[in-house]
Amino acid sequence: MSSIAFLGAIEIGLVYGLVALGVFLSFRVLSFPDLTVDGSFPLGAAVAATLIVNEVDPFLATAVAVLAGAAAGLVTALLNVRFKILHLLASILTMIALFSVNIRIMGRPNVAIINDETILTPLLDLDIAGYYAKPLLAGIVVVVAVVLLARFLGSEFGLAMRATGANPRMARAQGVATSTQIYTGMALSNALVALAGALFAQTNGFADVTSGVGTIVVGLAAVILGETLLRTRVLLIALIACVLGSVIYRIAVALALNADFLGLQASDLNLVTALLVALALILPGVGGPLRSVMRRAGR
Repeated sequence: MSSIAFLGAIEIGLVYGLVALGVFLSFRVLSFPDLTVDGSFPLGAAVAATLIVNEVDPFLATAVAVLAGAAAGLVTALLNVRFKILHLLASILTMIALFSVNIRIMGRPNVAIINDETILTPLLDLDIAGYYAKPLLAGIVVVVAVVLLARFLGSEFGLAMRATGANPRMARAQGVATSTQIYTGMALSNALVALAGALFAQTNGFADVTSGVGTIVVGLAAVILGETLLRTRVLLIALIACVLGSVIYRIAVALALNADFLGLQASDLNLVTALLVALALILPGVGGPLRSVMRRAGR
């Protein structure tokens, strides 16, 4: 694999690291299985690209995309909390609706922004090569997101959110407004995913309505891989593990697709994804017995 392909894998891994953070927030913190991300990722890309094409400042366009993602998360939370629709079904309904919403926003299935100014432009103006500028930008955004999310979850409000996901009955007994926590958590989760979509569109030069297909699988793969590699109860380390899992996942996919002896093609991406997720799920169960065997052998 060439250095440019390697840097590209790191760039995509960092972008999807934001997705992993959003999935971590919904699945691990709130215990809310959320498939909305398959719709909020292309929503962020669609909003950012459409505004940029209409000569809106790219930073403002990205901010609006984040707000759009938060709104999508609120819709899912509303269906679940207010109308008592099962969380999984509520997220599926929102995801399906967003497919049509995204086409409405763009006016067509995809929008190209290759020649438009983006948040990447200031770095390119410094004569930094694109294959270095893209992972650098993604890395800066991810670091800021990890720090802010860690500080938020460590605050009193964040602790109440974590209590809501761990034991909602006990949280309500302690005076926690669990409904508010779900609304906030779902909004933040999908805001992060929409930010990833907006960043993806601007680094790749296009937004496509189908770009969100399989996003939830990638996010879960990153979270599972990260937790397998870094087993910890420290919140900041757990968040870093999500990003690390995303990067390693993308590098592993790139290596698999570029390994000539395997004979894999781009169309085999879903197969590689399934195998990597299965491996990540199997490793924790295998690791314990292996360690026991090694300890006995050492004696």
